[in-house]
Amino acid sequence: MNSTYLWYTTRASGIVTLILLTLTMVLGLVTTSRSRARHWPGFAQQEIHRRISIMAVVFLAIHVSTSVLDTYVHIGWFAVVVPFTSPYSRFWVGLGTIALDLMIAVFVSSLLRARMKPGTWRGIHWLAYASWPIALAHTFGLGTDSRERWVMALVALCVLSVGLALVWRMRATARGRAMLSAPIPRVAPLTRRVSTSSTRSR
Repeated sequence: MNSTYLWYTTRASGIVTLILLTLTMVLGLVTTSRSRARHWPGFAQQEIHRRISIMAVVFLAIHVSTSVLDTYVHIGWFAVVVPFTSPYSRFWVGLGTIALDLMIAVFVSSLLRARMKPGTWRGIHWLAYASWPIALAHTFGLGTDSRERWVMALVALCVLSVGLALVWRMRATARGRAMLSAPIPRVAPLTRRVSTSSTRSR
């Protein structure tokens, strides 16, 4: 295959993967905070989250495959799964490998969720939150277009989106804890209220 085509495909699929991963992060934060859009039921949000996650994995597979098949630089299939073993740009490729491994762990655990304990699944799923900043660092450290203004604006938008979703999640969690810890107002017994009202009527 033409190395130029592979190079362009690698660049494009990497950017698309970052966007989809950002959407997955935002939907994950909003969904777990039990926030619901007015006209969107909870299962619809979860289904969108699942489908975008699958799309992110597909574009990630394209990004990885074209990176290895490109003959301009040598990365190798072994470096795809084992971090910091790539002959080319070992550190930044290694970060991408770590993000890939974390995403694979989250994706496989989601497929096996029905067979796993809720606590185990939740612990593995938290790895998604670690994969996003690592993938972001990989994009900036190794991406050919990372110094382009439109890429910097796109990355800033991704960071802002995840930051706002995180603040939303923290506020929703704080409100939930406040509601649970709020004292329950005492209500006078019914018999006492009845006797008081009857006494006043006399």
